[in-house]
Amino acid sequence: MSRTLLIDADVVAYNAAAACEVATDWGEGYWTWHCDENEVKSAVLSKLEEYMDTLNASAMKLCLTDSEGNFRFGVLPSYKGNRKSTKKPLVLKAIKQWLIDEHDAYFRPGLEGDDCMGILATARIIKGEKIIVSIDKDMKTIPGLFCHRLEDGVMEISDAEADYWHLFQTLTGDTTDGYAGCPSIGPKKAEAILSKENLWEKFGTAYTDNPWAELGWQAVVAAFEKAGLGEAAALQQARVARILRATDYDFKEKKPILWTPKTQA
Repeated sequence: MSRTLLIDADVVAYNAAAACEVATDWGEGYWTWHCDENEVKSAVLSKLEEYMDTLNASAMKLCLTDSEGNFRFGVLPSYKGNRKSTKKPLVLKAIKQWLIDEHDAYFRPGLEGDDCMGILATARIIKGEKIIVSIDKDMKTIPGLFCHRLEDGVMEISDAEADYWHLFQTLTGDTTDGYAGCPSIGPKKAEAILSKENLWEKFGTAYTDNPWAELGWQAVVAAFEKAGLGEAAALQQARVARILRATDYDFKEKKPILWTPKTQA
């Protein structure tokens, strides 16, 4: 069976570009940054080769974020607002364009690279085995094969686990991405709220293989209401936290389908 790696090229490009920057002191308080673009390209190719060799892959698809827009801004205008003042590596934009022009990197208008990986991993576009390769823990919200770190190998995320981690992210938020989640809910509280025992006791008694798909949303809404917020606030956080799967994308119109919990369907 063929094995295709769905690689977070945003991270590969950023890390290589940042690592190759050099600060030069010209004396009398005058400093400059410079970077050898060819050195960055070599570092990118070396990392991609490492992924391919270590994971014994037959093909790869590089996934990038659309630099011109993000559908999540329409859901939560402050999304990633904390990154606006952060300095980006000098050649990052050029390296991403090089990946598109010469290495067939995949991106779609309004989507992040994470969304592209999630869609490709859960669609039938690519045949054979597909493995998401990313240091971003958010990719645990996508069912399928996932490599977080090469030294840890490949893990398989079930549908139930993916649904759990989506709701977990909705509750805890992500300060890196600039969304808050539910006030005063950290990892430990989120684990307790989403535990099978809590879900069955408060929202249903029948055993199910995936209580997070059937009962989890009720628990999330209850947590937001307890914090003085309502279901609308919970849904806003859930839609921002949702890494798109194939079912969350309209291939004909080429636009996202905002996530809707089963209880509202």
